[in-house]
Amino acid sequence: MASETASTSGPPMGKYLASTDKKTRDKAIKSLAAFLSDPSREALPKAEMAKLWKGVFYCYWMSDKPIVQQALATEIADILLAISNTAVSLAFLRGFWESTVREWNTIDRLRIDKYYMLIRRFVNASFRLLIRSGWDAEACREYNSILTDRGGPLCPDDLRVPTSLAYHLSDIYLEELDKALGSPPVESPLPAPLSTLLSPFFSLASRTPTTVTYQRIQSALFDPLLTAFAPRQDSDEPSRKRPRLSSSTFPNLVSNACSSNPKDEGAVSTATLRKTLLKQMFDTASEPDTRDANRRRLYALWKENMEDDDEGSGSGKEVDAS
Repeated sequence: MASETASTSGPPMGKYLASTDKKTRDKAIKSLAAFLSDPSREALPKAEMAKLWKGVFYCYWMSDKPIVQQALATEIADILLAISNTAVSLAFLRGFWESTVREWNTIDRLRIDKYYMLIRRFVNASFRLLIRSGWDAEACREYNSILTDRGGPLCPDDLRVPTSLAYHLSDIYLEELDKALGSPPVESPLPAPLSTLLSPFFSLASRTPTTVTYQRIQSALFDPLLTAFAPRQDSDEPSRKRPRLSSSTFPNLVSNACSSNPKDEGAVSTATLRKTLLKQMFDTASEPDTRDANRRRLYALWKENMEDDDEGSGSGKEVDAS
């Protein structure tokens, strides 16, 4: 019965969320949004959140038409923003990622693309949530821990985490951050704290035992971002190191980013952002727990880009990457 899909004491039961009847599922999702967005509501206990997300996961599983899938993905992800308490929103986000990692290998090829779309919607909504919080330092720390803790999609030490999740996040992360900065839930958003937001990828790039994972992070995230922040060339002659990319310039991010403290720093120049990114790369490569092979790759990328900058060509540090 529809009236049973929600109550004032608990969220919709999984059997309603995963019902074969679309109307029942739709009502259950709306009841869930109403339940979680109650301002007096605290975060659910971990076990209850896991049970809830199993129901939501299969609610989405049952959606079988592209338009329905797109609408449902947006509706589920936007629950993050329907919740007024940021801590409760982040608990819901943690439930999403833990459920996604746990259930990922059960997804068949016919359904995998729609789950990639759901991830994209959640990445975008997560950034809009952090923008709404004013890039609150504690919220950003919790967000990063959600991604990198055991069971998180960017955890370098949990072999149970499917590598395809890190690949997909690398592919979409900057694009969705740029979109979120261009259509935020608040006017004139504070600059995005780039070093903070990239920290999970630097951690994974330094510690992943998988060469392909490192290469994907570099090609899909580090290289395009360094290119977006590169100084304009006066001639048509290409860079002596590698050609400049013509796409993925991330205009909103380029014009509205800082290192780590939006309120104190304000938006900084692309030259400063590039220096910040290269310093973070060098510092990460220097850390004792960085794998030797990854250390060499990070140093090589750092050196290549330092030499590629006119201003850095004569002042770079000497690095022994052997």
